Formats: sequence, structure tokens, C-alpha cells
Amino acid sequence: MDGFKEGFEFFAEHASNFAGMELGSGYVDSVNGEINEFIESVAHFKGMQSSVDTLKGDLAEFWHAGTFNIDAAVKGSGNRLQVDRSHDFGSVDVSGKNIDLNAGLKYYKNGVESAKQQAKSVFEAYKKYQAGGGKETLEEYLKNRNYQDDSVLNDAVYSGQIRVIPADQLTEATKWLERKIAEEESKRPEQVERYRETLKLLKDRISDNQGNESIPLSEEDAKKLAQLAKEGKINSEDWGLTTEELIRAEYILKQAFKAGLTAATISIVLRTAPEIVNAIKYLIENGEVDEEQFKKIGFAALKGGSEGFVRGTVSAALTTACKSGVLGTALKSVDPTVIGAVTVLVMDTVKNSYKVATGKMTRYEMSNELMRTMFTTTCSLALGAVSQAFIEVPVVGYMIGSFVGSLVGSFTYSVAYKPAISFCVDTGVTMFGLVNQDYALPEDVIREIGIDVFDYDQLEYDEFKPEGFQFSTFTPDKFEPEKIDMTFLRRGVIGINEIGFLE
Repeated sequence: MDGFKEGFEFFAEHASNFAGMELGSGYVDSVNGEINEFIESVAHFKGMQSSVDTLKGDLAEFWHAGTFNIDAAVKGSGNRLQVDRSHDFGSVDVSGKNIDLNAGLKYYKNGVESAKQQAKSVFEAYKKYQAGGGKETLEEYLKNRNYQDDSVLNDAVYSGQIRVIPADQLTEATKWLERKIAEEESKRPEQVERYRETLKLLKDRISDNQGNESIPLSEEDAKKLAQLAKEGKINSEDWGLTTEELIRAEYILKQAFKAGLTAATISIVLRTAPEIVNAIKYLIENGEVDEEQFKKIGFAALKGGSEGFVRGTVSAALTTACKSGVLGTALKSVDPTVIGAVTVLVMDTVKNSYKVATGKMTRYEMSNELMRTMFTTTCSLALGAVSQAFIEVPVVGYMIGSFVGSLVGSFTYSVAYKPAISFCVDTGVTMFGLVNQDYALPEDVIREIGIDVFDYDQLEYDEFKPEGFQFSTFTPDKFEPEKIDMTFLRRGVIGINEIGFLE
């Protein structure tokens, strides 16, 4: 039972570290996942025989959707886009998976042509259809494309969509649309609205108005992207799509604070749960509420929340900084469990060092606590990683494994600690200085063999005692034969990691 209690207390104290580490690691993994998904999405263009001018628009679709998703992952947002690959009349090129967002892309040779295509009316589309050999009448054309009547002829084909064009063409396209609006206002007022709407929705990137956006792409870069895709040579590093360049300090701090709040919540629950159980037990047994129990619950929540937030925030920040490469590419490959273990040991050492400095803990107690923490942390993190592989729910799977690992580690350490101390008792070994071998005789034994024991002078106050009266009593003399007393000493544990003589 002691092993279970110690294991639970260890987990309750360090669960915030484990949660912060897992949340930080999961954040970087989500960013890497979106980067890899973008690279994989353009892999099917390898070996295509189509020209670069034909493919550049397709690659632009995947670029804007992919870089938007990467940016959303970096900023901790769940918003995502997808490339629809639809060729229906007026269909969107990129749409939201879980948000209401539609965008159409046009990557033509210059800004004027791109703007013309974005502002194209239904009637202009029909005339182009006829020029290409289409045989449908205007009425049939509209009906087959889900239009009710010819009142839509002056509407833009891509009405309601964000109109994305190459970044280097935005200025030219904007000027052309403004000029067309001014011209048509006096000539053909019915045409003005589609140009105004196009101008209003004209962008060089896709944005959800929540801070997430794609990376602008010029027409020349779209061609380059298409050529590399055909050759199968698109590399995320060449396009700046790496965690080192994308994850900045502000995002690390943001994620660390979010992880800290989650860790604080977990810590509060674990710290207050035993006190709540005790309060309920007392209520059942005594039929009343104990005020002291509620005080304990309050202090447990306060301590657990504050310490959990600090531990979770630090763990998440360090894990994110290392895995993202912000602290150097060499640390990107470090296992998160190693970072978690180091964080736990460093924070516990700082905490215990303060206790030693203030006299609340001895050096040997600190050494024992460090050894226990190292062993239990290793078991906890190892089983947490194993558990996460089977229970694929983020954080939950890892925390379950960590809890079991804490119990196993505590039991195992207790079992191994007892024979180790017994070995030190029998042999006098100090375990590299971790065990203190005290060879001083107990004070009672020293007095018994007739040696005066020196005590420090103490100030004693005079006390007033009233005079008392006692009756005289008769006390007979007693005869006691002389005898020899023998005291046998043995070696044993007299403190934490301290061995000495016992009577």
C-alpha cells in the first residue's frame, strides 16, 4: 500500500510535467504533419507530361491550401482547407474542411488576364462555350448549370468566392478592375456589380479572418513549383516550410501557456481528489462536514494549480523549442521523453536544493529523493510512450501509461531500496556517497559506560514554587546484589540514507 500511495503522490506531483511535454510534442508533430501532407499532395504530379503553364494553376491550389493548413497548425488553430479538384461550372478550387470558406484561383500570364478570368460573367462564359463548339441553346446552357433564368447573365461565374491571383499581379489587377468600374458606370451600369465584387474579394492569399492565411505565390514561383513537381524534387526546406522557420518564440509561448492551463487543471484534480474522498468519508461516518477537510481541499487546489501551471508551461516550452529546432537542429532528434525526464529532474532538484538551503531537508534526503525521482520518472515516461501507441487519444493515452508507470516505478524502487540498504548495513558501503555511515555511539550507551556527555549551556528561567508540606514516611532499606549489565549494539537505519549504531 505504501508503494501505491507513493506512486500516486509522485504522479500527482509530476503529471503536469508529463502533460506539458506531451502537449508540446503533439503541437510540433501537428505542424510537421501538415508540412508532410503538403509534400505528399503534390507528389502525384511527378512524371506528368503537361506543360508548366498548364500545371502552374493546379500547383497553386495545393500550395495555398497546404500553406494555409500549415499556418493554422503553427498558430494552434483547427481550421483546415482542402483542394476539391472539381471541374464543374463555377466550382470552387479550394474549400474549407470545417469552416465556411470558398476560393477560386486564376494564374494567368499577367494581372489583367487573371482579373478578367476572375470577373468573367455567365454570359461571357456562354459565348466562350459557343466559340468552342458548344451546341446548347442559352436556355439549355443555364438550365444544365442550375440557373433558373437569364437574370444571372451579368453575374460573375465565381460569385461569392475569394478570388486568388499571383502575388506579383495583385497591383496590376486591382488597377484594371478600378478602371473597368469607372468605365462601365457610364456605359453599362449592369456590368459594374461583378467588377466591384471581384475587386472586393481579390486577394493574393487565402485567409479565414481569424489570423490564419496561406503564403502568397507569384506566377514565376508557381511555374517553378510545377517544374519541380514534375521532376519529383519539391523539398520543404527549399520553400521555407520547416518548423525552424515557421515556429517563432511567440507561438512557443502561446502553446506553452495553453499547455500550462491544461496541466494545472490535471494537477488540481489529482491533488484534490484524495482530500475530497476523505471529506466524503468523514461525512458518511460522522454525519457532518469537517471544516478542516475543506481547508485542505482549498490549499491542495491552490498548490496543485500554481505548481502544475509552472511545471506544465516549462515542460511544453522546452519540448516545443527542442523539437521545432529553435534551440538548434541537433536537438530536433532528441526523444521527448528525455526532455521530460530532464525537466522533472531539474525542477525537482531546484525545489529540493532550496529545502536543503533552508534546513528543511538534509543532503542525504535530497540524494534519496533524486534517485527515486530518476527511477520512477524513467518508468513513468517509458510506459507512457507504450500506452500512447495503443491508446491513440492525444494526452489521455500517455497520461494513463504514465500513471501505471509511476506505480510500477514506486513499487520497484521500494523493493530494490530495502536490500540495497541492508547491503550497506552489513558491509559499510556508502553507495558512492549516497549513504551516510555514522559510527558514533548512541548517547545512552556513552552515558552507560561512564563517559560524561557534554551538553550546550541553556538559559533556564527561575520558576516560582510555593512551599508544600509532606508527611514523613518510613522507607526500609533495600538490598540489591551487584550485577554486570551488558548492552549489545547493532548496525541499522537511523535516518534517510543514514546508517548507525542501535541498541
